[in-house]
Amino acid sequence: MRRYGRLLTDAQWQKIEPLLPRRRRHGRGGRPPAANRRVLEGILWILRSGARWQDLPSEFPSPSTCWRRLRVWEEQGVWLRIWRTFLAELNERKQLKWSEPFLDGSFAPAKKGTLRSGKPSGARGRSGWWCGRRHGSSSGNATLLGLSQ
Repeated sequence: MRRYGRLLTDAQWQKIEPLLPRRRRHGRGGRPPAANRRVLEGILWILRSGARWQDLPSEFPSPSTCWRRLRVWEEQGVWLRIWRTFLAELNERKQLKWSEPFLDGSFAPAKKGTLRSGKPSGARGRSGWWCGRRHGSSSGNATLLGLSQ
């Protein structure tokens, strides 16, 4: 018995399935690839719960399979294709209000920061000379999206 059931309705899956690449079996034999629907539901479970990959329930494909497929689909532009397809459908139904955009912040690491003054790089270790950002801190980058509910 499945504890989490289906995370996607059949109607949602029918719209998404054709947008995902088909998995082929290798001629060498071996284990058949995990079904795209269960992999996608595993990815959605992680995104919805905020859990770590290693905490993915065993009813989904393995965490490494879900993570790997997430990465491959990103590299192949699958997520962008899905997003654009759904935006186009919503736009055709006149369910988007393009006059009501919102900002969504995304962050990238600022690994080196900047100097506050024009002092040489050798002075970085002294207090007051460094920008205040530490290794691994983030700098904001806003993206404008024209979406509404």
